[in-house]
Amino acid sequence: MTDYDVVVIGAGNGGLTAAATLAQSGLQVLLLEKHNIPGGCATSFRRGRFEFEVALHQLSGMGTPERPGPLRKILQKLQVEQEIEWVQMDKLYRLLLPGELDITLEADRSKAIATLQERFPEEKESIAKFYDICYQFIIEAVTVSRLKDDVKPEEYPIYFKYALKNAQEVLDEFFKDPLLQSSLGVYWGFMGLPPKRLPFSLLAGNIFVYMEFKPFHMKGGSQAMSNALVNQILVHGSEVRFNCAAEKILVQDGKICGVRTADGEDIHCSYVVSNASTIDTYVNLMDPEDVPAKQLEILGGSSIGVSAMAIFIGLDCEPQEVGIHESTNMIYASADAEKAFAGSRKLTVEDDGLILTCYTIDDPSFSPPGTSQVVIVDLKYAEPWMELSPEQYNETKYRMADQILERVEKMFPGLREHIEEIEVSTPLTYMRYLGHPGGAFYGFDQYNKDSSMFVSPTSPVEGLYFAGTWVGTCGFEPTLTSGYKAARAILRNQQKGATK
Repeated sequence: MTDYDVVVIGAGNGGLTAAATLAQSGLQVLLLEKHNIPGGCATSFRRGRFEFEVALHQLSGMGTPERPGPLRKILQKLQVEQEIEWVQMDKLYRLLLPGELDITLEADRSKAIATLQERFPEEKESIAKFYDICYQFIIEAVTVSRLKDDVKPEEYPIYFKYALKNAQEVLDEFFKDPLLQSSLGVYWGFMGLPPKRLPFSLLAGNIFVYMEFKPFHMKGGSQAMSNALVNQILVHGSEVRFNCAAEKILVQDGKICGVRTADGEDIHCSYVVSNASTIDTYVNLMDPEDVPAKQLEILGGSSIGVSAMAIFIGLDCEPQEVGIHESTNMIYASADAEKAFAGSRKLTVEDDGLILTCYTIDDPSFSPPGTSQVVIVDLKYAEPWMELSPEQYNETKYRMADQILERVEKMFPGLREHIEEIEVSTPLTYMRYLGHPGGAFYGFDQYNKDSSMFVSPTSPVEGLYFAGTWVGTCGFEPTLTSGYKAARAILRNQQKGATK
């Protein structure tokens, strides 16, 4: 039996930052990854002369070198930030509702407010107040999270007024025009639930971090970051095994004692960080007698989140030739977010919201000279896809892709005739490559009841820690941060044990 201090299961964002943090702290770490490359969602793949980004649209929390955000600070500590050439995006998004609205917001608070006020002058004062509330809410929420139990509600009135409200309640409080509400609530597509179901805290958080710390991408895509994190693990004397899945988490007397690999090797360790879903961890990787009944009860109260249908396109022209001028384009059939969300459970596309990302706008080197790269994402749950036969699956996949392209072509004429490479993925694709239940890259549906306010992200099994989207907020910044936090918790636990 080989000995390590920590075994990390899964080389997604959270697993990578956990392993890198622990390795840099001098612990002997083994990172197990069943795929042949690191990253999970933070990976890329090639088709012809194009290298496609799998998932990243806009990286939050970076900030500038002069005013670093929380994620940049973590990546600096992990000696990864300086290994990557970062690309700052000046625009938040362009929102298109055909025949109703076409508006582009800059990643600058005063400019975004001015743009919205010019388009919606009758609600001028409410727009400024809404941004004030979002900012104040986040500032108070950060303070409350640090104070934990020593909190006086009267000192944090905005937090306690809005913490349990959904985003639509707050949008209704401030605005009358549904088009204005759409302009500010459009980030729901980054989190999977429409405003009526989405916690206001998540909408406010997105508005704050993208405005204050700017959206970023990186040269080489997110695969460059994943590779740099793996390099830090190796440089500091720890080990990474690809094509090597974990088969069983070994527990003795309620404590972690090791991991068994799919190759049948037993590895002794005192800690495990699982970057797999909590469902897989408790149901498939652990013996039933080792799982506290309370954890299964918690899992039973959560619902598996949304996945997506995605179309990866390499164009033989520059983006401006087909009318693409912004990197992030939110395309909706109407201002009715609930109608768009209902489409996520259907094998149809006409009412769906689409996110069209063109990385070439902000980084012309992201595709070969004279070309551009486009990814179109349509949020979809896995269940309807799982009911299809193989023949039905292929017909449905390509029919829906064609219908999505028809919608996009109306706004960006000529796009189809310039397609050089194309690849289509579905929720089943993400199930296969990520190993997530339902192919859910956002983890569980992000309802308030499942947040850390009500459900502890820590495990009652001694020595077991989690990292990734299944134990917190979804997105790249939260998952990268979750691994760092899990590692710091292990280091604190170790230090306590050494001082006893």
